[in-house]
Amino acid sequence: MRKPSAQTADALPMLPPMAGWIVSAPAETPDAAAFRSGAALAHLGLAAQAAEVPQALWRDRLALAAAEVCAGLAGRREDARALRDAVHLTRPGDDPGPAGRLLRQWSRAVAGPISVAALTRALESVTPEQVALCLDAGGPTPVDRAAWVIEAVLTDSPRLQTAALVLADAVLAKSLGRDHVLPLISLAVKPRDLRLRGDDLWLACHRAVVLGAGQALPLAGELARAAARLRAAMPQLRAKAAARAMDQFLNRDALAPGALDFMSDRAARRLCDRLVALGALRELTGRATFRLYGL
Repeated sequence: MRKPSAQTADALPMLPPMAGWIVSAPAETPDAAAFRSGAALAHLGLAAQAAEVPQALWRDRLALAAAEVCAGLAGRREDARALRDAVHLTRPGDDPGPAGRLLRQWSRAVAGPISVAALTRALESVTPEQVALCLDAGGPTPVDRAAWVIEAVLTDSPRLQTAALVLADAVLAKSLGRDHVLPLISLAVKPRDLRLRGDDLWLACHRAVVLGAGQALPLAGELARAAARLRAAMPQLRAKAAARAMDQFLNRDALAPGALDFMSDRAARRLCDRLVALGALRELTGRATFRLYGL
C-alpha cells in the first residue's frame, strides 16, 4: 500500500462505474453471458490494481458479505452484524459457534496468498489433496474452472457449500493472475444455482460474476474514500500508536478496541471514539458496550 498523501476524500478519483449494458439485463445465451462476465472481470481489474483502494480491507469486507450469503444457503438467519459479533466477541481460543466458524473460514481464506496450505487451514472438512485438485482445475476460461470446482465439490459432498464457493472464487482469482481470493461468485449465487450441473451451472456462474462485480466495485470506491478520510485524520491525533491502529483498520472489516493490544484498553477506546468524532471511523453495532469499529 502506498504512503498516505495529503489527498482528501473529496478529491479522490472515483472508480469508473461498470457500463450499464453489462448489468442491464440477464444474459440468456451462453455467448452473451460469457461476454458480460468477461467485461465485468476486466472492469473489476481496475479496482484490484488501484492504489487508493485498501485491498486487504476490501477483501475482508467482501468476505463478510460472502459469509452472509453462505449462512443463508445453510438455512441460518445470521446477518452481517450477527456474524461479526460471533467472531469478534468470542474470546481467543473459544468456539465462535457455527456462524462464527463460517465467517472465520471466509476471513482466513482471503487474508493470505492463495495456496494449498492456506486454504486447507481456512476451510473445514477439506483435505490438501482436494484443495490441490481444485486449484489445478482446467478449462478454457476462469469462470469455466470455477464452475467445475463447484460441481466437483458438491457432487462428492453436497453439504460443503461454503468450501465449494471459497474454492471456486480462489480458482477464479488464481486464473485471473491474482494472489488473493476475492469473493465474487459467492456474493450473488442462489440456492437453486448450487443444484445445477453442467451448462446450467456454467451459465449461473457467469451471471453471478456480473452481479458480484456489481456489488464489489461500488464497495471498492466507498472504502477508498473512507481510507482517505482516515489518513487525513491522522495528523489530528496525539496517540503514539495511532498510525499502527490505522494500519489495522485499513486491513480488517471490524475491530474491537481490545484487539488493539499494543495500547491500553482505555487508550484504544478513546482513540476509536475520537476517530468516530472526526468522521474517519464508524461504530458498527449501535451499542453502548461491546462496540466494534471499522471504516
